[in-house]
Amino acid sequence: MTKTATTTATQKNGPKSGPKRAWQRMLSGRRLDLLDPSPFDIEIEDIARGLARVARWNGQTSGDHAFSVAEHSVVVEHIFSTLNPRASREDKLTALLHDAAEYVIGDMISPFKSALGLDYKAFEDRLETAIHIRYGLPAQIRPGLKTIIKQADIYCAYFEALQIAGFSRQEADEFFTRPPGDLKLIIAPKPVKQAQALFLDRFNQLAHDELAHV
Repeated sequence: MTKTATTTATQKNGPKSGPKRAWQRMLSGRRLDLLDPSPFDIEIEDIARGLARVARWNGQTSGDHAFSVAEHSVVVEHIFSTLNPRASREDKLTALLHDAAEYVIGDMISPFKSALGLDYKAFEDRLETAIHIRYGLPAQIRPGLKTIIKQADIYCAYFEALQIAGFSRQEADEFFTRPPGDLKLIIAPKPVKQAQALFLDRFNQLAHDELAHV
């Protein structure tokens, strides 16, 4: 191919010149601005679909299906609600949505997040704030609640590490926190559509609980 032909092919098939696209089109039809996300462009169906297709542990898990962030989120909320039986509906919803930003940015393992630094965290925080506002939650999680939800998240990771991610008990004890002895869970990765429906069902249960008390 001549130089002229190569240049023409590059112009035809390569990215167009001009401003770079900084939004993502969702299947709901929404355009989510990734740099300045608006609560008005966030839909729970998009979140559920995205999270059901994001794999925990970068997909390095046993079984026929990846363990999705959607299913993980439901398990974390279950752990949170079990250990905090007097938690409000709002707090339970916050727990369910604790990883909701990953429907856009994916699930990065903690070492990679640390390597990316504060820019990544700021981006994640902006998206999380928009999600919270969209569903009537405080824009920022109060510190005490964040700590409790994080503890439930770590307990869930402990179960995942042992049951599907290939960790020995010694490794799980080293990197995570062993859950209370009376907390028993079986991690069973579900197909994408089942994980998506599971997340949506739990969200709708909490949303209906709010309406029942209006």
